[in-house]
Amino acid sequence: MSVRLSPIVGMDAVVIGAGPAGLTAAYQLARRGSRSIVLESLGQVGGLSRTERHHGFHFDIGGHRFFTKVDAVQTMWEDVLGDDFLDRGRLSRLYLDGEYYQYPIEPLEVLLKLGFIESSRSALSYLKSKLSPISPVNSVEDWLINNFGERLYRRFFKTYTEKVWGIPCSEISAEWAAQRIRGLSLWTVVKTALGIEGKTRAKSLVENFQYPRLGPGMMWEKTAELVEEGGCEVRLNSNVEEIHWGPEGVKAVVAGGVRIHGRHFLSTMPIHELIGALRPRVPALDRVQSCFQYRDFLTVALMVRGTDLFPDNWIYIHDPEVRVGRIQNFNNWSPEMSPDAGVTCIGFEYFCNVGDDLWTMTNEELSALARREMGMLGLADPSRVEDSAVIRAPKAYPVYNGDHEKGLRAVREFLQQVPNLQLIGRNGMHRYNNQDHSMVTAMLAVENIFGASHNLWTVNVDDEYQESGNLISHEELRKMNAQQPLVPTALVPKTQVPKALAPEPLRRRA
Repeated sequence: MSVRLSPIVGMDAVVIGAGPAGLTAAYQLARRGSRSIVLESLGQVGGLSRTERHHGFHFDIGGHRFFTKVDAVQTMWEDVLGDDFLDRGRLSRLYLDGEYYQYPIEPLEVLLKLGFIESSRSALSYLKSKLSPISPVNSVEDWLINNFGERLYRRFFKTYTEKVWGIPCSEISAEWAAQRIRGLSLWTVVKTALGIEGKTRAKSLVENFQYPRLGPGMMWEKTAELVEEGGCEVRLNSNVEEIHWGPEGVKAVVAGGVRIHGRHFLSTMPIHELIGALRPRVPALDRVQSCFQYRDFLTVALMVRGTDLFPDNWIYIHDPEVRVGRIQNFNNWSPEMSPDAGVTCIGFEYFCNVGDDLWTMTNEELSALARREMGMLGLADPSRVEDSAVIRAPKAYPVYNGDHEKGLRAVREFLQQVPNLQLIGRNGMHRYNNQDHSMVTAMLAVENIFGASHNLWTVNVDDEYQESGNLISHEELRKMNAQQPLVPTALVPKTQVPKALAPEPLRRRA
């Protein structure tokens, strides 16, 4: 494309994307006195953690819990929002065959609702999976059968998982389960119910979390303000169309007709789009571009007259008779999400692909679908809906399709040629993790800009949730960061990090 506007030069860092990863990086850079610019394709910050607004109502693109065991992440959250955080207790259920079940699953409730015969069959199925587990474990189906038995898998996991991803569980990589629900098994659930889970409690069983009183976007909007107060720029509606690179690394990006030069580049854009933006093109990456696939997502927010419609923060809908996959009650996340105490904002979440029948429905058709399914599920009278809004979120979830690993290997090989480009965040690394993981990768990437040698591809905060005994003390972390190890497991709190360091050449191993 032709570039007509005056170029921007002299940037210490160019950050692509104003979601949790991009804004965390910009925040850390601003604290260190670096001159940076954040380029966001949308008209607001926050990425998938943004908060949408409609006639005074606030709602998420999915619910976003704020929970972490990483001190540096917790410190940043508290420094940015402080008293604007609410302490929330988790209440979620799943709906199946006309029944609501507590989630995490309560064994006694399942026993009573399934009945003696089906419970016995499920117990025998679980025993069989323990005595004769599937090996090797290649798919999510294999992993779930090994951990719950085939009957419980088909009843409580198969329909919902396939509704989310749009493909059979037998075709989803087991790596997804290993990252998202590792440590969760029937035995874990039973121990949790009995109060003897000890230090093996799985991440999926977190019961308490923090939440900004006006939604997660409140966190990232405030972060963007602080970034700009620190002398950096957050530029909205600036989609990166081209990334110019050469033998010495990335030289500049083009966004909205403006060429922006910098010394270091951090990207959270989907890898599929990043490959398409590279100039010159990279044949080895063009060949693997199709390996990076995504699941899209839309939310239908219904404003329903009434209070205390149901007690949950969210409900997983396993029933194949309805198309909704998950339902949020945003008033139960924070009462300030609604401007009218007598009206409840409910989010109906539909997992889909761009171009399919759900995605191409009109807003009116989607609103009618959500109202109808709300009535079918017995949550509220559809006639009490006073307003609605629809939000579409493309590329919401990176898909682990088996080929993605081949693609990632090619990307990492390319990064060896461009040492001033680092990929961070969920879509930036094609890694389906929570926002604290995205923040950790951003924090370590900034440390790399200032001379550290962190390998971002080995970062996995899931170990923090597992409390598996692999964590080291804060003093060890401090010494570890001082020695610039190749593979860190956590971050020191930001109060231990110098606020201003002279920029140094990037020294990083891919």
